[in-house]
Amino acid sequence: MAVAAVLAAASLTACGDGADSGSDGKTLTYWASNQGPSLEADKTILQPELDKFKQQTGIEVKVEVVPWSDLLNRLLAAATSGKGPDVVNIGNTWSASLQATGAFLQFDDATLGQVGGKDRFVPAALAAAGAEGKPPTAVPIYSLSYALYYNKKMFAEAGIASPPTTWAELAEAGKKLTKPNQWGLAVEGSNPSENAHHAFTFSQQYGGAWFDKSGKATFDTPQNVAAVKRYVNFMAGDKIVNPGNAEYAQNQAVSDFANGKAAMLLWQAAGSSLKAQNMPADAYGVAPVPFLENAPAGGKKVNSMVAGINMAVFNFTKNKDGALKFVKFMTSDEEQVQLNKTYGSLPSVKPAAADPAFAAPEQKVLAEVLNTSAAPLPQVAQESQFETLVGGIIKELFADAASGKPITDEAIKTKLSNAQQQVK
Repeated sequence: MAVAAVLAAASLTACGDGADSGSDGKTLTYWASNQGPSLEADKTILQPELDKFKQQTGIEVKVEVVPWSDLLNRLLAAATSGKGPDVVNIGNTWSASLQATGAFLQFDDATLGQVGGKDRFVPAALAAAGAEGKPPTAVPIYSLSYALYYNKKMFAEAGIASPPTTWAELAEAGKKLTKPNQWGLAVEGSNPSENAHHAFTFSQQYGGAWFDKSGKATFDTPQNVAAVKRYVNFMAGDKIVNPGNAEYAQNQAVSDFANGKAAMLLWQAAGSSLKAQNMPADAYGVAPVPFLENAPAGGKKVNSMVAGINMAVFNFTKNKDGALKFVKFMTSDEEQVQLNKTYGSLPSVKPAAADPAFAAPEQKVLAEVLNTSAAPLPQVAQESQFETLVGGIIKELFADAASGKPITDEAIKTKLSNAQQQVK
């Protein structure tokens, strides 16, 4: 409800003293999202590129890497107060919600021309940059999808010949892989955004939706109840997830997988984080996320949301020209290859996407999912409320499962109904 109130306030006005940049046109402030194994690692990765930008333009970029757990609320607070950075990274699922605040620069055709033109961007990535029929208020920088990562040695020791393709197979494999000091699957039960992403995908497979075509919330449908229950039941019913994962919120699931504490992981472009934790690429396999084994009528062949990161510019920037130069730099062919290769994500501009650097097995799977079986989250202004509310409910349910409480359809429906009433 707090996020809803902030969003509502931001949609009324976004005024103030402006960005925290210098007025001389030689300084920008940039909030970067956490893409790598840690906030410190991201700053180490980004700083040489920012130094390169300064050499080319004379503009210094002061970067702060913001954890995902804080980023949305900080963006909304900046939109409301009119005070904050010049340029920001945003999760592409928030595009329409943040667009509705009116606090961000519109990338109309003329503005897109200043950063290289609309035709440079991968269409699917640009489609997740704002509400349909309106000029986007961001441009894509990193493209992602979910994949299933599995430990090859653990699979071989358990006699599992290939990665699961259905959730029933995953649960069965997870039980074989769960033993003292080892679990079948790692999740981040205390990460609302991660929870909401899986809730969306499972709902699609059950034939559900979180909003109708008019943008009205439809949280408490039988399909959504089943979707939430299936995900939480990996811990509550199948018991293939460590109850301690209910408290995980920031890359701990990746760490468990990298360090042999879990045999499977559902994640977006985990390769760079696994490498940082000394897990060699040949130690794990990457496969598409499983599907529902017996999909009901209306069930969709969707196994990921269209994931990715966008760049946006606040309207209150005192250095609009510099901010657009920075966006153009970060979406240039050279930077797109460099940064996405480092993070294991996919470029959002066409020329870079064709680079051989993205022909590795992990990137091939991510691209296959993104291009064939991923669907965008609803581009409606209330989407951020969905992530906060439904993601928070799943966090509560994982906590209940960890303490041994039964996870019932009735309990899930009651929570979803209450959340639905809070959507503004």
